[in-house]
Amino acid sequence: MVPAHHRMRRSVDYATAVRHGRRAGRATLVVHLVVAGEETPARVGFVVSRAVGSAVVRNSVRRRLRHLLRDKVGSLPAGTLLVVRALPSAARASSDQLGRDLDAALGTAMARPRYVAAESAR
Repeated sequence: MVPAHHRMRRSVDYATAVRHGRRAGRATLVVHLVVAGEETPARVGFVVSRAVGSAVVRNSVRRRLRHLLRDKVGSLPAGTLLVVRALPSAARASSDQLGRDLDAALGTAMARPRYVAAESAR
């Protein structure tokens, strides 16, 4: 489970990450990452649409992604907004495959993160 102070809760944070962030995709997921000019802890959010499957499948995918990000979120730079969007293939993927795809996508997005001013992150 991702600690509460690292969870993204506001829709404006999701919108900032998706609209202004660096996008990196893999077979099972897409990450959107932006570094806002804030001194707040890194925050992560998840988007798992109905295309992934039934509510049971979506919640299972979300739980597996949260578990994979639990240890990684502390190493992200302060002010980072990260949205992980699961693709329909995530429902059939193993946790190992999700982990590999998440690591690869995060590596790509972190190689050249996009920075946005704190005012536009609100």
